[in-house]
Amino acid sequence: MSFERKIRNKAQELKGWITEGIGRATRNTRLKRQGKTDRVVGNLKQSGAKAKDAFRR
Repeated sequence: MSFERKIRNKAQELKGWITEGIGRATRNTRLKRQGKTDRVVGNLKQSGAKAKDAFRR
């Protein structure tokens, strides 16, 4: 996995944490849900890339 892609996935995860936190603070369920989705998608992309790298070796 390229370094650029790692950064992009980590940034998406971080964005999810921030969005979810803002949603909690403002009691906005849509923002909480969107933040959680971003977090999970970022994690899944990272996990998929790690598995791909492991089988490549």
